[in-house]
Amino acid sequence: MAAETLVRAGRSVLVLEAKPSVGRKFLMAGKSGLNLTKDEAQDRFVSAYGAAAAWLGPMLAGMGPDAVKTWAEDLGQEVFTGSSGRVFPVVMKASPLLRAWVRRVGAEIRTGWRWTGWSGEDWVFDTAAGVRRIAPRVVVLALGGASWARLGSDGAWAGLLSAKGVSLAPFRPANMGFVVDWSAHMTPVLGQPVKGVALRDGAGRWHRGEFVVSAHGVEGGGIYAVAADVRDGVPLIVDLLPDLSGEEVARRLAARPGKRTLAQHMAKVLRLDPVKRALVQEFGRPLPEGEGLARLLKGLEIRHAGPRPMDEAISTAGGVTRDAVDDGLMLRDLPGVFVAGEMLDWEAPTGGYLITGCLATGLWAGRHAAEWSR
Repeated sequence: MAAETLVRAGRSVLVLEAKPSVGRKFLMAGKSGLNLTKDEAQDRFVSAYGAAAAWLGPMLAGMGPDAVKTWAEDLGQEVFTGSSGRVFPVVMKASPLLRAWVRRVGAEIRTGWRWTGWSGEDWVFDTAAGVRRIAPRVVVLALGGASWARLGSDGAWAGLLSAKGVSLAPFRPANMGFVVDWSAHMTPVLGQPVKGVALRDGAGRWHRGEFVVSAHGVEGGGIYAVAADVRDGVPLIVDLLPDLSGEEVARRLAARPGKRTLAQHMAKVLRLDPVKRALVQEFGRPLPEGEGLARLLKGLEIRHAGPRPMDEAISTAGGVTRDAVDDGLMLRDLPGVFVAGEMLDWEAPTGGYLITGCLATGLWAGRHAAEWSR
């Protein structure tokens, strides 16, 4: 996005990519349909960026949900909006969009060029043909965060910028699962989804969604919606029956015939499936009775051992801080060097916010880089 913006401003642009091909993380996102953005009111959309909302707000105003849809359609990719408001290409993959975009960018692209630092004023790269140096007038860095290193975002750039005095926040996983050391009785339900639940964030808001009970713990969209708060110490609380009030749950539990076991009763009157019942046994034993059990079902705490490893996370928090850049995303300690995307210290849940945030910051950095390089 930054490259195309610079080209349209009349600049001669060289894109240097460390991997053998461009857009590998973009292509990976396409394996789950390529959720480009979220079709919702702008103020609600921006609020999903949490602490970074005020910072990113002006950028998202220039490249928000409507603009992203238009951008994709201009590249020949029809989009549709799902029932949750998430926007996808009709073809549900990234490769056609990426191919069309690369053709349109108008910049020279060189792959297999890995940036390793500076030599005087020159930027130094390792390539298959040996060390190469260039001396650009202006640079936009879009080097990614620190997850999915095999796709290119390994965070190795942090040491290079830190050595130049650039303020960085430590990398942390975002949109990740959590480790749970399951007892043996969970084995029959491992790999199964937990559907029709709600999870609570640090502000007490409930988020409808689902997640998967994996061999390693819990993961999935419902978990990701509250992952940042849980990572930072908020208990992981799930409402197994969000469509019923606590009073109604208690009423139904109280009407148990003497010959019916509690497990049978919960399955019959509350429609708790085996995976939900297994979670109740895993985290609720010894089970309380009456209203106490109703409260447990409406607020079950999933005890965990922390986030899964950062390289497994869909995205990362941390990176270049707000104070390290000016309003145009230029590094204060490195005039003429701009940054965009996951390099910046912001995070957002899955649901279209991540790709839109990267597009918006790329556009913003590209525009300001073009102005600076006049």
